[in-house]
Amino acid sequence: MSRETLVLVVIGSILALATLVGAVLLAIRVVRTRRLLGTLGVGGKVAFYGALIYAIFPVDVLPDPIYLDDMGILAGALIYLTRLAHQRRAQARRLPGQPDTPPGQDRVRRPVP
Repeated sequence: MSRETLVLVVIGSILALATLVGAVLLAIRVVRTRRLLGTLGVGGKVAFYGALIYAIFPVDVLPDPIYLDDMGILAGALIYLTRLAHQRRAQARRLPGQPDTPPGQDRVRRPVP
């Protein structure tokens, strides 16, 4: 085996290991959001379970040594779940009878000269 081939194999192995570690870390973060599923509704549950099933299921868009598609799905689900959680918290803080939009958002803002 030539030196160039050995270098390519080592670099490929390091990249594969790095993407695997990234996918596992994202999966752990998604699993930690599981405690919020009761408050996030059906969309949150579908995003949570769909992302985990896609990451575990052996049929992928890209072959398994390349975990970029799994990382993308897990990151997208994590972003979606985080936004849902922020929306639910904002709704919980709102007092009954308080308008849905904060005051002043219906006004047109003009730039200051």
